[in-house]
Amino acid sequence: MHREITSIFGQNKVILRESKRAVTPYGGLAVFIEYLQKICYAETIQANMPVTLTSRNAINPAETFTAFLISVLSGARRFAHAGLLRLDKAMHCLLGIARFPTDDTMRNLFKRFNQAKVTEFYSALTQWQIPRLPERIEGYSVDLDSTVFERYGQQQGALKGYNPKKHGRPSHHPLLAIIAEAHFVLHAWLRSGNCSSSRGVVEFLKEALALLAGKHRIRVVRADSGFFDDKLLSFLEEQKLPYIVVARLTRWIKIEAINIRQWKDLDSTYSVAEFRKQLHGWTQERRIVVVRELLREKLSLGRRLLDVPGYTFRLFATSLPMAPEEIWRDYNQRSDMEKRIAELKYDLAADDFCLKEFFATEAAFRGILLLFNLLSEFQRVSGMQGYRQPATLRTQVFLCGAILGRAGRKQVLHMSSSWGGLQTRNPLFEKILSYVFPTSAKLGLVLQNSCP
Repeated sequence: MHREITSIFGQNKVILRESKRAVTPYGGLAVFIEYLQKICYAETIQANMPVTLTSRNAINPAETFTAFLISVLSGARRFAHAGLLRLDKAMHCLLGIARFPTDDTMRNLFKRFNQAKVTEFYSALTQWQIPRLPERIEGYSVDLDSTVFERYGQQQGALKGYNPKKHGRPSHHPLLAIIAEAHFVLHAWLRSGNCSSSRGVVEFLKEALALLAGKHRIRVVRADSGFFDDKLLSFLEEQKLPYIVVARLTRWIKIEAINIRQWKDLDSTYSVAEFRKQLHGWTQERRIVVVRELLREKLSLGRRLLDVPGYTFRLFATSLPMAPEEIWRDYNQRSDMEKRIAELKYDLAADDFCLKEFFATEAAFRGILLLFNLLSEFQRVSGMQGYRQPATLRTQVFLCGAILGRAGRKQVLHMSSSWGGLQTRNPLFEKILSYVFPTSAKLGLVLQNSCP
């Protein structure tokens, strides 16, 4: 059976025919699958999966979980989209999955997660990944932030709270800690929509530090004004963790900023100063760095003080001994945090996979964070120059038309040369196969580049 159509330009005749051969648009995922094999992904997921099924007809939960991650990586934004890969036999061959789960099977897997299982599973996987992060003598920057996931329905924990785009819309309010230089999500909580930014942040940080377990040094903790809280600052000081936190412009902070007389000019626009202040309820005084900006036509990030017309101000509470301008420049690097959150939302649909049960939704959300971390490490292992967003990886590396065939008893995936084929991806394969993961100091000369 065939059909003939006419091209839009040139009026060329094109014949359409069916093919019974297995075809996939994601042949380039073979590179990512080789990386997963390198880090013993399947063995690790299997060993830590807290869900067990006794039915003979049940699909292995580790395979269902992996099918969900690959579906998200392929561009799925709903559980219903994930079911489309059930027809991709070539992809099934790459994954080694005989029966690809339906979207209902994926939903049911996450519905079996409770709070204990979410914590147990994802904590183990984070601790599995952390030792492979590159060593940094100066340490890593940990950025704290929260975001808003709008919800449409009657999901557990979807409550009215802070929502700058859709006022009054029920939402979830996740809290994240990201290791900036490694593009790595260290820890995350999915919280009810009526939580403030700093709600539970001390306990959250305790869990994050427990995951690190001293394997990497923290250079600085950075956060916006939503985390300007004495409990958090006192905890960081107790743990001897340097911090830069945007100061909330309370009445007494404003008065101190207005009364500053000595400014250090950085250029014709910016000036810096500092003071020390102990606010009501604080256990001690703290250093506050002030950045003053002369108002210009373009939009400024600072806040205007009515008593000082013509300028905007940004204030930072910090325990670092650096010069005020260095504190400001250091904090500005935190802007990458907003990029990572945008990638989670727009590239990996972290806010779209929602179930009625709260911990089922959190399990799916944490699974996408795991995928994000795997993609970051994949780029390091494959030797890519510079960081690439998940959507960029999808179009430049993973998207490649391929046909599944056979050569004797072996299955062969024919990757289209017009999509870059195998030739452009061979250097990535070679980098992955030859990569030696960082060795922990506690392990001496034992290499960690093989499966346990």
